[in-house]
Amino acid sequence: MRLDRDWWLDEWQRLHEVDIQALDIKEAGSWPLLLKALCLVLALLLSLGAMYWFVISERRDGWAAAEREETRLLEEYRSKAAEAAHLPNMEEKLEEINAQMTRLRAMLPTSVEIPSLLDSISDAAVDNQLNIENIRLRSTVTQEHYVEHPFDIQVRGEYHQIAQFVADMAALSRIVTQHDFTLEPVEGQGSTLRLSMLARTYSDLSRVQASEDDA
Repeated sequence: MRLDRDWWLDEWQRLHEVDIQALDIKEAGSWPLLLKALCLVLALLLSLGAMYWFVISERRDGWAAAEREETRLLEEYRSKAAEAAHLPNMEEKLEEINAQMTRLRAMLPTSVEIPSLLDSISDAAVDNQLNIENIRLRSTVTQEHYVEHPFDIQVRGEYHQIAQFVADMAALSRIVTQHDFTLEPVEGQGSTLRLSMLARTYSDLSRVQASEDDA
């Protein structure tokens, strides 16, 4: 026990006497044992630090990136799973919309049916005992998916007759929209009113182009 204590004291004394600036790595074999142990521990710590920096830190960053990717993929999966769950309803609604579009397109007159449509409007005016002053087509207007056929309507009659005429136009088998109403009394004709309006009907552009190609 005494020998061990003396040895440690001796090594400690040698360590204190070491001139750090005068140390030569080539003479490391003669260094005090404690100095060698300290250098070994320092080298081990540096090795562990380098290992952590180059290996563990890189893997930790990779792990964090993998966790972020996992979160993103999980959110994407949940989103697609929700879409898939609603897919049957969406397909059903799409079929309903397509069916409605088909019905609406069937209500659009072709270009050759426009004169017949004007005749139907004239007949509605006559049936409601209105005097027709003017039913005249304007120039067509081509839009992205359809062609507009605007026309002016001007009729005279009693208020209730005019109201029924407007309702009959709305009930036609072909789509006719009514715009720019003007209703004013006719001078010198008592309760007679004059209705002026811009009406529009529409043709499916694809059907128009197909008929032009056939012609």
